[in-house]
Amino acid sequence: MATLIDSHFLAFTALVTIFFGFYDPCHLPKNPGWPLRNFLALISVRWNLNSIQFFCYRENRGFADMKLSLVGEALITVPQGWKDTVPSAVGWELNKGRKASRCISLAQSMDPTRLAISAADLNLKLMRWRALPSLNLDALSSMKCLLLGAGTLGCQVARMLMAWGVRKITLVDNGRVAMSNPLRQSLYTLDNCLNGGEFKATAAVESLKRIFPAVDAEGIVMAIPMPGHPIQSQEHDSVLDDCKRLHDLIEAHDSVFLLTDTRESRWLPTLLCANTIKITITAALGFDSFLVMRHGAGPLSQDHKLETSPIHSMTLRSKRSYPSSHKESAVPIAALR
Repeated sequence: MATLIDSHFLAFTALVTIFFGFYDPCHLPKNPGWPLRNFLALISVRWNLNSIQFFCYRENRGFADMKLSLVGEALITVPQGWKDTVPSAVGWELNKGRKASRCISLAQSMDPTRLAISAADLNLKLMRWRALPSLNLDALSSMKCLLLGAGTLGCQVARMLMAWGVRKITLVDNGRVAMSNPLRQSLYTLDNCLNGGEFKATAAVESLKRIFPAVDAEGIVMAIPMPGHPIQSQEHDSVLDDCKRLHDLIEAHDSVFLLTDTRESRWLPTLLCANTIKITITAALGFDSFLVMRHGAGPLSQDHKLETSPIHSMTLRSKRSYPSSHKESAVPIAALR
């Protein structure tokens, strides 16, 4: 079987018999497929042949099937007016005003990331339809959330934000994953504890991307300056740099979540959020209670004074004291609030 090369084709036809083969998608036992008509018309007009032997190559479930393949000879009659022109192809659809092949992208139905995005968006639309028609999904997906603290609350809040359609999440923490953390903090595993432990901020981001690849998450390893903590003279410059960096982070985000485990670590972020007029949410856990509180009047209010508005608080009590179990049972409730 030879290729149809223009410069050598006529000389080649004088020496050997031409045998034309093509892939035939048809599965009729005695009839060649429709593409053969187009090929015969082209061969007749382009190379002026009146007869040609052909081979219809066919497959069955991806493998060659010689029993189903056909071999034959075609006699070609050239209509008047075809001698100097190549006829239009038969069977092509119009694509942008001309007959050409049409390409269809199957990425949305095959790419795992796009499938995950589609499934998440559908779930949010169902939530809006059934429970909250006024929910603005576009506003949620474009919102930039800053999470100060990547511990028990930080992990749970990050997952809740993703579930509600937030796609831009930044986590700030300077701690490392300890052996006791994976049992209480949902974004870490035992592998994150080995070799001294990974930084929580970076490990949490990697976990978020494994859960939902479309999330735009960033982890920043940084200590939050706290009042009442002594600072060495050689640490002055680094502390000032941390303060400036924290200010820039708060200014670059739409909402801030204070999820650290001490009041001192929330003091400076609270002042910076009040200064930049940002919606700020504090979530705090006790041994048998939790507190969720919103700070600030918000960017749409004319009152820019720092305020605290308790959203929800709850106390869990029992005849016996189980501090650890009580604390962990309150985490999902506090994060959801």
